[in-house]
Amino acid sequence: MPHSHKTFYRIAGVAALLAVFVFRRNLGAELSLLGSLGVIKGVPAAIPGQAAEWFNLFQANRLVGMTLFGVFDLVEYLLVGVMFLAVYAALRRANPGVMLLATALGLIGITVYFSSNQAFGMLALSQKYTLAERDTRRLVFEAAGEALLAQENPGGIHQGTGIYASLFLVLLSGLIISVVMLRSDIFSKATAITGILANGIGMFYFIGIAFDLAIYWIGHPISAPFRVIWYSLIALRLFSLSSHQ
Repeated sequence: MPHSHKTFYRIAGVAALLAVFVFRRNLGAELSLLGSLGVIKGVPAAIPGQAAEWFNLFQANRLVGMTLFGVFDLVEYLLVGVMFLAVYAALRRANPGVMLLATALGLIGITVYFSSNQAFGMLALSQKYTLAERDTRRLVFEAAGEALLAQENPGGIHQGTGIYASLFLVLLSGLIISVVMLRSDIFSKATAITGILANGIGMFYFIGIAFDLAIYWIGHPISAPFRVIWYSLIALRLFSLSSHQ
């Protein structure tokens, strides 16, 4: 195996492990716990739903606000993108056409999320809102904030089209990749099955939204442990591939 391939597998293995630790749903839970213990100040009891509430949160604790608004999802998706590319390199001979399609879907989904995430936009508006000297100016910035929340609102039930599209494409990509893993001997059956569970259960979110089910959210917490395990197993295999002669 060329040295460049080994290096890339090693880098992607590190990326997959880091993706486990910056998985935002884990960070959100940890923030809530640390906030309840008084370790971190400014953690709200519930995620804000209106622009003014977000602006106040950003000013009280910028890191908490950015975390809850999904800034670490940008890091997460970037790391997952590197992992997808390495998995494609490992599995491209097993099923070239399907792996190319799956990887393309995943990378498109990641690109869509980068264009849809409004964390930095809300931060900029919060600073302008705080510096505004007149209530009329503040109302203008609140209106702009509400427009951004229409595209992405972590505190709302329904998200913008870009957020839905990115999540769906990344989950579909992961599901297809996991099926290819199951049919090849490059990755273990445990890795493949875990990936099918992580991405397949995650797709329940869209079924719940489509049929307006009260438990639409349940797919995320159930799939999260499987996703953490899937990333970890992929990382271990990539490290193993990087050590092959």
